[in-house]
Amino acid sequence: MREKTLLLIKPDGVARGLENEIFKRVEAAGLMVEVKQNTTLTTAQAAELYQPHLGKSFYAGLVKFITSGPVIATIVSGENAISRVRELMGATDPLKAAAGSLRGDLREANVINEYGVIKNLVHGSDSPESAAREIAIFFK
Repeated sequence: MREKTLLLIKPDGVARGLENEIFKRVEAAGLMVEVKQNTTLTTAQAAELYQPHLGKSFYAGLVKFITSGPVIATIVSGENAISRVRELMGATDPLKAAAGSLRGDLREANVINEYGVIKNLVHGSDSPESAAREIAIFFK
């Protein structure tokens, strides 16, 4: 099934200049980057993005981190794009991410940032419902 999903390069990935490598891997996986936008999230956008994590101990750190610098928001499309982007990203914890995945190959030695959350380079929608909700945050 052809799907669209949000792929967000987080501030750590942007600061390290990894966007070209990330996009190269997305395209090598047979997926298409339809549109991309450089932006810095407002606190309101971050709260909307991370709404499913509201009330969790790491929520405040997520919001602080994602608003700490520029991000690159993209819409990626292709057959089973949601699950394929998730596989391409690798495990949430870069120390547990498989070799060949973005988070596994491109992780930093110190994966915890100053806000106490994991620096894991990218965010990808986890379901069709999340994809629709998250894409709408960045692309009206």
